[in-house]
Amino acid sequence: MSSEMLMTNIAKDLRPCEAPGAAPDGVAQPLAKSRLEAARAAFVTRRVNFADARTLLTEATPRAGDVVLARVKRLRHHAKLQCARGRRVQLFHGDEILVCFGDRYAPQQFEAYVPATLGPCHLVASGGVAAQAVNWHERIHRGPTEIEVLGILGDAEGRALNLRRYALHAQPAEASRPRLIVVAGTSMDSGKTTAGAHLVRGLTRAGLRVGAAKVTGTGACNDYFLMRDAGAAVVLDFTDAGHVSTYRAGEPAIRRVVETLTAELSRHGLDAAVLEVADGLVQAETAALLSAAWFRQAIDGVIFCAQDAMGAKAGVEWLEQRGHDVMAVSGLLTAAPLAMREAGELLEQPIIGLDGLSDRYVSRSLVACDTRDAELANACAG
Repeated sequence: MSSEMLMTNIAKDLRPCEAPGAAPDGVAQPLAKSRLEAARAAFVTRRVNFADARTLLTEATPRAGDVVLARVKRLRHHAKLQCARGRRVQLFHGDEILVCFGDRYAPQQFEAYVPATLGPCHLVASGGVAAQAVNWHERIHRGPTEIEVLGILGDAEGRALNLRRYALHAQPAEASRPRLIVVAGTSMDSGKTTAGAHLVRGLTRAGLRVGAAKVTGTGACNDYFLMRDAGAAVVLDFTDAGHVSTYRAGEPAIRRVVETLTAELSRHGLDAAVLEVADGLVQAETAALLSAAWFRQAIDGVIFCAQDAMGAKAGVEWLEQRGHDVMAVSGLLTAAPLAMREAGELLEQPIIGLDGLSDRYVSRSLVACDTRDAELANACAG
């Protein structure tokens, strides 16, 4: 079957995610505890209480976020699985793994969707995302790793275990929220995560208590643990808010993700937090989020990452047209002195490389210390 035909068939079955109901979600079979313990659990399942898993649901309708037991059929692009503690484990043919259904949007890797039925599909992200891949970047010569979903994990009553069951809930924080600096970029692989981590490092070196959250994207552990390594006191991502992926989640759902994560960050007495927005400005969810007035009003500024000077100029203008305060430009272009010079000739914003972002004096100068936040101003002055 051609990728075009496959995409057409899947598109007919695309539907919004539905919350797990009270009734059984499929034919429930007993699930042996020993089998569950032997399966390798992926990073995206880290919040799941597997003690709830008592049955295996077959003949069920897949939903984004459902936790599934799958068997590795053919190793291709993803030959390793990211586990909850960050270790990448080698996969072998026949291994049983615990992953989640989810859509994926990644121009440098896969476009993939939750399948309409249980059965054969693909591992489309090493963090543990199961979906039907419809196309992929030409550099992925071998294609996606093939898996067979054996069933959806269910509780004793036959209700599917879904990430939303284990999500954080937005609760008003007693303390004021930290200053929120967003890192956005022209595209996937424009240097956003690396820039964000160095900013976390710089602010931490400046004596501030810093958090980090990735508010959109596809579940994976690389970014999560990089922020911890950089010194973030609290690290969260959208999986903590019940989404294995935010692709096709819709703006209302993404707003709930942002509000949930920022509320949780506020509970920890942070001075500042770095929020990463995945993918590029033309990606639907990214564009909707950065165009939303509520989001602009909720944050304190944007650091924009780009691969070249023209991309930086176009992106900064796009953001400014929507009312954002673009504080600085960084990203892959800062690896080349000539590209930095080109960008500097086009933009008013400072062009800051990784060494600058991780410098305590440069980083704290970006966290607009003014009378709107007296406590943080005092911290910056110390």
